[in-house]
Amino acid sequence: MALDKSVFKTRTLTAIVYAAVMLGGMLWNEWSLLILFSVVHIGCWYEFQKLSKLIDPTFGSKSMLDNIVFPMLGWGLMLMATMGKMQVMGISLAVIGLWIVRLSLFLLPAQLLFDKKYSYTHFLRSFTGFLYISLSLSLLISLRSGWIWGFKDEGASITNVIAGFSGKLIVLVLVLSIWINDTMAYIVGSLIGKTPLTSWSPKKTWEGTLGGILLSVGFVALLSKIIWVFTVELLLVVAVAAITGTIGDLVESKLKRLAGVKDSGRFMPGHGGFLDRFDSILFATPFVWLICYFLYR
Repeated sequence: MALDKSVFKTRTLTAIVYAAVMLGGMLWNEWSLLILFSVVHIGCWYEFQKLSKLIDPTFGSKSMLDNIVFPMLGWGLMLMATMGKMQVMGISLAVIGLWIVRLSLFLLPAQLLFDKKYSYTHFLRSFTGFLYISLSLSLLISLRSGWIWGFKDEGASITNVIAGFSGKLIVLVLVLSIWINDTMAYIVGSLIGKTPLTSWSPKKTWEGTLGGILLSVGFVALLSKIIWVFTVELLLVVAVAAITGTIGDLVESKLKRLAGVKDSGRFMPGHGGFLDRFDSILFATPFVWLICYFLYR
């Protein structure tokens, strides 16, 4: 397919603003990252519930409480993922998060028992949203907290660098890998893409997908050689982030096709909504977290 210069310009300008906000939130401190992804958490849940109602109209008749309880449970888990490093008036955010989780777990069964309109189908769909959105963002907060590396410098190679940044670097590597993969896949696919990847996302091609993955790994490898410490483990993290991020994009495309919409929302011109922009991060984060856990914990 030909490269649409108008679309590319809109996407680029939006991406610059998006990148500035994201980098500011990720690099400033742990509070800015938590606030940033708390907003993302709300936006993703809103769009997920909207798409769920389009896919299954009965989802719209479920209890209003459920619209609040599952996101509240997820946000409590995000606060718990700060691992006790952040406090408000001497009270740990992890403790506050624990009490929010306890309250949410109390309300969920009460809803199942006393709301006749609420079904297990509704519960399972909301639970899927919890795993897809809340658990993933909680693991991202966990990565940023540095818990996997014991909150201190120890070990060798990239472990020292990551610990020195209190988990900041690994989150940056994760997001940067996905950004490069998305951008390069779009450009390569637009220029030489001929073979459709899947019916879930007709515009994606095998050429663009493979080009995006290879170029993201190559770019981060070059950057790490110049700035950071080059390791095979780092390339593994980048490759997994790029591959699983692509799968996450396809899964969200399938969700939109089932709902009969082009974009999950209109939050970002040229990029769609929250789920459109963060689908790759949501899907890739659990896999990156697991790799880091097994390599370094």
